[in-house]
Amino acid sequence: MAGLTPQTPTPLALTVHGTSRTLEVRFSTGETFILPFELLRVYSPSAEVQGHDPSQRVLQTGKRQVEILAVEPVGHYAVQPHFSDGHKSGIYSWDYLYEMGRNQTQWWADYEARLAAAGASRDAADHDAVAMTTTAGSCGCGGGACHG
Repeated sequence: MAGLTPQTPTPLALTVHGTSRTLEVRFSTGETFILPFELLRVYSPSAEVQGHDPSQRVLQTGKRQVEILAVEPVGHYAVQPHFSDGHKSGIYSWDYLYEMGRNQTQWWADYEARLAAAGASRDAADHDAVAMTTTAGSCGCGGGACHG
């Protein structure tokens, strides 16, 4: 997470839209971004998802229907969403949310390309089928039951 500076855009409002599964973030720059829960989940800044370097990134699959159950503030610099799949370790700094909003078209394209390359899906049923037919550890979950 990059350090916050006086130039870091800050959210003026965060609104969770459960029906559309989006987080609306209005920034001090005047920009408003509509971030799908799925995008937030698959790009969680947690070590569980990102690893400790790019080679350790874990492809998140089956997250199309994920929901945000709660959003907790973290100091004056971030929020921590709690997702319906149990994931709640990602801390989303203001600069990370801003970067995600500004680049979400490219991030979606990158995510879909990684899914296609892995023969994986955004849908949970497809993820479960892949997990059951792979050998332990080959789905990127480290063996045993898949988690994300």
